[in-house]
Amino acid sequence: MSQILELCIRLVASALIGAVIGFERELRGKGAGIRTHLLVAMGSCLFMLISIYGFGGTDRFDASRVAAGVVGGLGFLGGGIIMKNRHVVGLTTAAGIWVTGAIGMSLGCGMYLLAGLCAFLLMLCMEAMHFYTVKFGERQVNVTLSSDSQKVLEEMVKGLGKQVNQFSLSKKDGRIILDLSLLVKKKEYPLELLNRLNSFQGVQLESLD
Repeated sequence: MSQILELCIRLVASALIGAVIGFERELRGKGAGIRTHLLVAMGSCLFMLISIYGFGGTDRFDASRVAAGVVGGLGFLGGGIIMKNRHVVGLTTAAGIWVTGAIGMSLGCGMYLLAGLCAFLLMLCMEAMHFYTVKFGERQVNVTLSSDSQKVLEEMVKGLGKQVNQFSLSKKDGRIILDLSLLVKKKEYPLELLNRLNSFQGVQLESLD
């Protein structure tokens, strides 16, 4: 097999594996889906190929320098996914993109077995464990509510008790806005939480995610 064909196979393999991982995220309704994961895996693979084969004939050749730059760039991309409206969300997706980049880099190095095993474990973590861990522990829910009275919102925070992780008050268009971060049991369905929040008098629910 010629070297150029081998490199093309690595690039295509990284794109396919990235698409498979992104497909699982897209089924979950996440913002980073097939295209994002495909591009991350393929781009990481190409960077790795460039670092190994693009500068081999030059002085001071060090393939690890490009790899280190890719790792840092993926961390920056993950940070953009995590921060949303002053809340921390998308940690699993950001971590998945980071690992997808590593898979692409390993394919760029020709480590097919390691890349395949890592992709399998990644899918196992994100897909299979989604069903078996969903009912255990707590999850964070970000809620925005509004009211004409700050006292009503303060009483609501007291009523929710230890479920309140953090909160902030602001004012917009003459109404008091309450941003809440709640810790709720994973077995509690979103509709149950919605009904519980709507049970507070004088409070309007603006958003829930």
